[in-house]
Amino acid sequence: MQKAEFWIENLKLKAHPEGGFYCETYRSGSSYSFTDETPFNGQRSYATSIYYLLRGTDRSKLHRIHSDELWFFHAGDPLTVYFFAEEDEPASFTLGLAPDKGEVVQGTVPGESWFGACCEKPGEEGFSLVSCVVAPGFEFSDFAFADRNTLQQKYPRHTDIIGRLT
Repeated sequence: MQKAEFWIENLKLKAHPEGGFYCETYRSGSSYSFTDETPFNGQRSYATSIYYLLRGTDRSKLHRIHSDELWFFHAGDPLTVYFFAEEDEPASFTLGLAPDKGEVVQGTVPGESWFGACCEKPGEEGFSLVSCVVAPGFEFSDFAFADRNTLQQKYPRHTDIIGRLT
């Protein structure tokens, strides 16, 4: 089994502000033009895609974007993605290759949800390599980090997960 550093080097991944490493692999050449009546406020590519890697000791800090985000598992250890939608109870899915253990190879985070992720096998040697597709396409201007206190007040039964991912 390859180690995280192999993938970081060979896929030319760089540090991501939310944690982990990434490289944009696709940005559609065409785009939507949004009006002020949407949260996008301007041009957005139809879709974008990245490779994303978390080492076992890393986490994807809770953050939000306006678009839906599809996650696809590639290699390494299982990765759990937690999301907090505005109106629904918090939910999660675990990406991996063991459907008999409840793992899925693809999962979706609804737009406007606060979400983050961490490896199911934390440790120095662990990692998870996934791809994420965002539609309409990702722009850093749509990206915001969660406030720990605000989310813990809204979801008091989930303060441990929120604390771990902020």
